[in-house]
Amino acid sequence: MEYNRYEKTRLIGARALQLSLGAPALVKIKKGDTPYKIALTELEKGVLPLEVLREKPYKGT
Repeated sequence: MEYNRYEKTRLIGARALQLSLGAPALVKIKKGDTPYKIALTELEKGVLPLEVLREKPYKGT
């Protein structure tokens, strides 16, 4: 799925918060990686455990 910049920002921020609170990383991490960097790597590799739910556009009668 292609995300817009707002969705990417929200996903990375939410995952970085989870990581900073102790959630396990889903990618190999290097010494000194920040939760933001880890979340960004997870998004790029497609293993981010979050998803975006979009509503279909309303078509009036």
